[in-house]
Amino acid sequence: MPLVHRHMSRDLLTVEAGAAVVAVARRMADRNVGAVLVLEDGRLAGIMTERDLMRAVGRGLRDDTVVRECMTVHPDTIAPDDTIKHAAVLMIHGGYRHLPVVDGDDVVGVLSIRDLVPMLLEDSAPRGA
Repeated sequence: MPLVHRHMSRDLLTVEAGAAVVAVARRMADRNVGAVLVLEDGRLAGIMTERDLMRAVGRGLRDDTVVRECMTVHPDTIAPDDTIKHAAVLMIHGGYRHLPVVDGDDVVGVLSIRDLVPMLLEDSAPRGA
């Protein structure tokens, strides 16, 4: 079974919990990512996803709202040497599309549904079809 570290993204978008949500949402859009890892003192404190942003908008997002107010705190994580199958089970049962990858206290990557799909399907259709 393939291991997480072979399929995770290492090009991480990280922010501090006190960052302005609107600015972080712009960065997410610019990078075309659906989640940002939230660090406090260099350690994973949470994750803010598109779903978290939609909830914040639904509650009346203010210009001064900060990430800490709408992030998912203490998200489930996976180790780089865990299997993709274990990651998929966590994602399915938790309803996640993004799973932070940690090695001890260090955030080393993020695994997304987008990373898993190519392993399951062979893309034989031409682009744009």
